[in-house]
Amino acid sequence: MPLTYLTHTFGCKLNFSETATIARMLEERGLQQARKGDHPDIVVVNTCSVTGEADKKCRQTIRAIARRHPHAAIAVTGCYVQLHPEEASSLPGVVVTAGIDRKLQIAGYLDRWLAERQPTVDVNKASLIKDFAPSCSRGDRTRWFLKVQDGCDYWCTYCTIPKARGRSRSATIEQLVGQASQVAADGGREIVITGVNIGDFGKLTGERFIDLCRALDTVEGIDRYRISSIEPDLLTDEIINFVASSRRFMPHFHLPLQSGSDHVLQLMRRHYDTSLFASRIEKILHTMPDAFIGVDLITGAMGETPAHFDESLRFIERLPVSRLHVFPYSERAGTRALEIRPRVEPSERHERCRTMIAVSDRKLAEFQRRYEGTTRKVLVEHSVSADGHMYGFTDNYIKVEMPADLGLFNRIVDTRLTAGGKDFMKGIPAK
Repeated sequence: MPLTYLTHTFGCKLNFSETATIARMLEERGLQQARKGDHPDIVVVNTCSVTGEADKKCRQTIRAIARRHPHAAIAVTGCYVQLHPEEASSLPGVVVTAGIDRKLQIAGYLDRWLAERQPTVDVNKASLIKDFAPSCSRGDRTRWFLKVQDGCDYWCTYCTIPKARGRSRSATIEQLVGQASQVAADGGREIVITGVNIGDFGKLTGERFIDLCRALDTVEGIDRYRISSIEPDLLTDEIINFVASSRRFMPHFHLPLQSGSDHVLQLMRRHYDTSLFASRIEKILHTMPDAFIGVDLITGAMGETPAHFDESLRFIERLPVSRLHVFPYSERAGTRALEIRPRVEPSERHERCRTMIAVSDRKLAEFQRRYEGTTRKVLVEHSVSADGHMYGFTDNYIKVEMPADLGLFNRIVDTRLTAGGKDFMKGIPAK
C-alpha cells in the first residue's frame, strides 16, 4: 500500500500555490492523497502569521491533527513557523519544521524521516533568504495561482511579513511564461498572478511587472489573467492602460488601502496618501467603467482615534469601489506599531470592523445591481455543489450561481445575470 498524505493551508493565495507544489512533489514520490475518513501517514501544514489569531489557529489545528491522526508525521512550514520555529517544532506530532525558503525541500525532509526517523528543523533567518521558490497551483477550480514574487521591503509598522518572508525577490519572465504555457497545456483557462508585493516584481533582475504582464498576455490558451493585490503606489497608469486594452487581463483590481485617514497611513508607514489612492481608483474607472475593485482595510490600528476612524469611514463611503476586505488590527510582537498610542481596545476594533463590513455589503449590492438583466461572460469554475448548482465568475469578478450542467465546466459562457444573494448573482447561461 502506498503511503498517503494530507495538506492543510492557512492564509494567502501564495500559500495555496506553494502547498500545491509540495503535494505534487509528494505524489512524484509515489504518495497518494488520503481519502476522507482515512488516517494519513503524512500531514503537511502551511501556516500563516498575519495576525495573532492566525498564530493561534495554526497551533490549534496542528494539535487537533495530532489528536485525530496520532501516527501521522506532521511537517510544518509557513510564516508562523518562520517567526516561531521553536514553538512550532515542539507541537505534538511535528517531525519536520521548515522555514519559508525551505518549503520545497519538505519532501526530502520527509524522505529522511521515513528512512531514519530523524526529525528536521531547518529555519533560516529571513534576512538571509535570497532564493525564489517557484510554484503554480490549481485548486478544485479552473483558476490557477502563479507565484511571481515573494518577500517585501516595505516594513510597515504593523506588519511581520518582511520578517517572515524576507526581502523582495522574484522569478524571471522567461520562467513564468514557461509555467503559464504549461497551465494552458494542462487545460487551465485562468491564472491569478500572486505574490507578497507583485508590483515590486523584477527588483533584483532588472525586469518590470508591466513587462511580465505583456509577456503573459501572449501565451496562447490562457483566456483570463487576474492581478492579485498590488500596492497603489506601484499600480502605474501604464499597467492600468495595459489591462484596459488587453483581451486576457480582466477588469479586476485589488488594492490595499488599510486606512482612509492620512494620519493613520503615516503612522503605518504606508507609501501613499488618500489622494494618491483615490487617483488610482479614478484612473481605473475612467479606463474600465465596469471594473471590480476590492480594497483591504484595517480597523482599530494603533493611533486610530475615533476622529481618525470617522475620517476613514467618510473616505471609504465616498470611494467608488466594489467591496472591502476588512480586518481588525492585531498586535504583532516586534513591530513598531506597538510603540504608537493611543491603543484601541479589541472590542472597539471589532465594532469598527463591523461598521466597515456593513459599508462593504452595501457597495457590493450596489455594484451587483448595476448588472441585473445584462449578459456577461462567465467562466464556470466549480463542479456541482450539494444543492445542485454550479458557480463561476464574470470577467469583472461577479460570482454567479447557475443550474448545474457538467457540460459547462471550465467553459466561458454568455450568461444573463439576475438578482441574487448576498455575495453572488443568479445566472442563466445562453443556449
